[in-house]
Amino acid sequence: MHRKYIQWRLLAAVLLTLMPIAAMASSAAGDSAMLNLTHSWQGITAVIVFVLAYLLVMGEEFLHLRKSKPVLIAAGIIWALVASAYVAIGDTHTAEAAVRHNLLEYAELLLFLLAAMTYVNTLEERGVFDALRGWLVGAGFSFKAVFWLTGLLAFLISPVADNLTTALVMAAVVMAVGAGNSAFITLACINIVVAANAGGAFSPFGDITTLMVWQKGIVPFSQFFALLLPSLVNWLIPAAIMSFAVPNEKPAAVKESVSVKPGGYVVIGLFLFTILMAVLGHNYLHLPPVLGMMTGLGVLKVYGYFIRRGDLRIHQAEISGPEEVRGATDAPFDIFTSMKRAEWDTLMFFYGVVLCVGGLGTAGYLAMLSESMYVGLGNTWANVLVGILSAIVDNIPVMFAVLTMNPDMSIGQWLLVTLTAGVGGSLLSIGSAAGVALMGQARGIYTFFGHMKWIWAIALGYAASIIAHLWVNADLM
Repeated sequence: MHRKYIQWRLLAAVLLTLMPIAAMASSAAGDSAMLNLTHSWQGITAVIVFVLAYLLVMGEEFLHLRKSKPVLIAAGIIWALVASAYVAIGDTHTAEAAVRHNLLEYAELLLFLLAAMTYVNTLEERGVFDALRGWLVGAGFSFKAVFWLTGLLAFLISPVADNLTTALVMAAVVMAVGAGNSAFITLACINIVVAANAGGAFSPFGDITTLMVWQKGIVPFSQFFALLLPSLVNWLIPAAIMSFAVPNEKPAAVKESVSVKPGGYVVIGLFLFTILMAVLGHNYLHLPPVLGMMTGLGVLKVYGYFIRRGDLRIHQAEISGPEEVRGATDAPFDIFTSMKRAEWDTLMFFYGVVLCVGGLGTAGYLAMLSESMYVGLGNTWANVLVGILSAIVDNIPVMFAVLTMNPDMSIGQWLLVTLTAGVGGSLLSIGSAAGVALMGQARGIYTFFGHMKWIWAIALGYAASIIAHLWVNADLM
């Protein structure tokens, strides 16, 4: 959710979304009030603008142009083109209403993610993740134990924290423990990526895609936990296979003692309380989950006031103490620093994606794709294909496209697409934000081709998780 993605894989989604299916063009509009622009100059130009924007996103690593910038501009141009087509027939309301609908969806996700990111950044600032890493590094576990522990923790933490943060923390552990043993680091990083993605698939808080499905009101909060067993299968099968290749050695323990700063454990409790407010407010009061999250953010900001006062007292005591300890304390806590550290480029990129996909959907392209996949292939195979696509394509636009299509599916099928979109990215190292980030963190050790060597084991887990879902949750299908 924050750090660089390798965005060239998104182009595949564009090409698939925009494939010309002339035989189905007449049914693309779906609603008689909506224009079918798939063969108009406005629609074709919108496609070109979208592709050009993603070409710039693809070149982010070389151009050093943040990925949000081209899609923000593309979103504005696409909607101007769509609106011009409606204005030409005297309709001045349809495009405006569609934009406002997309903006409302984005606003809810933006504020929800901002609250969650602020909590995670505060936990990081208070040293909670560093303390966990220090304990694991200094415990003196064997390579196999570290392999399984980091995988298990990634699976258990990612449903609450985002899977990217979880993967980065666990990867720091394996790199410290396995320094000089590239074979172990590679296997452990693959295991962490698979576990973090699998753990995020059975919780509305584990990934942006699951959050979108929950906030849309399609799947109730408690129903997501029906994916627990399939998600566990998705991780355990490749982990068990790869564990046989993990060196059976015990490295020397690395002494790394890190203590949690004052208030860190309270922030953990407040985070859980905030999640509880969001869930209960949505389930029993039928309020948007974002309201509970933003209320919890307010509670954190008030508690941050007391953390800051405590830090200032400690800081004042140190600067008036002996010269050798002056300046030892970090800067006093500031909740707005945690908010500023949210990955705004990613949040703005998400805005561009939502508005671009929404514009192309209003033009009729998503209806064409829905007809091709969900009618042509059937729900189950279409949802399996969505997961495979998410290994090549970022799962956010893919899931938003599915939600915009809104195919007629049972709860079981919606859970299936949630599962496949969440865990399908594990098939390739570039298929998820966690994999991309770890390639940067373990540069030259955990690589695309190193991950590819184990794709067969990960694919077995992917297939087994689908079978497990179809079996365990057969009554929901």
